[in-house]
Amino acid sequence: MSNNLFVLSGPSGSGKNTVYNGVAALIPEIEKTVSATTRAPREGEIDGVDYYFIPVKEFEKKIRADEFVEFVKYGDNYYGTLRSEIKRLADIGKIAVLIIEVRGALNVKRVFPESESIFILPPSIDVLRERILGRGQNTEEETEKRLRIAEQEMLEKEKYDHRVINDDLEVCVNEVADIIRKGVKKK
Repeated sequence: MSNNLFVLSGPSGSGKNTVYNGVAALIPEIEKTVSATTRAPREGEIDGVDYYFIPVKEFEKKIRADEFVEFVKYGDNYYGTLRSEIKRLADIGKIAVLIIEVRGALNVKRVFPESESIFILPPSIDVLRERILGRGQNTEEETEKRLRIAEQEMLEKEKYDHRVINDDLEVCVNEVADIIRKGVKKK
């Protein structure tokens, strides 16, 4: 496996995907891993591009065979990162970036201790609330639940190799890009 493995994590609303997109524009050698899921594809989603869409029984078989670096069950659906996906990116010389939730990120660090983990922090809980509300996708109750989860996830930030505050997007993107560049160089 490649030592060029980075985990980007943080609470919902911290801007993980937006930060990744900014970093990808600066470092073309990085590529986001494609997660596997048991949920049905949404309109326009492509198997192997957006997700690997896997039936539940097959996903559970892969769990038993230890084919996942990390996985989680949300509601009735599983989500996870296949070991083969990390190998695929390493084989084509890419720097693999996993954009995953906190529990999964900590497990990746256990499985691949040479990986580098980056926690994206919001500038404050109030800003996080505004970002989540600004999406317009959640009820007040769902927003409060997400904020409670975010507060719990932020307690884990010290377990990460790096912590970056996403207050100014450009500054945050540059900081994360620098972390990745330095991490690749030392490996």
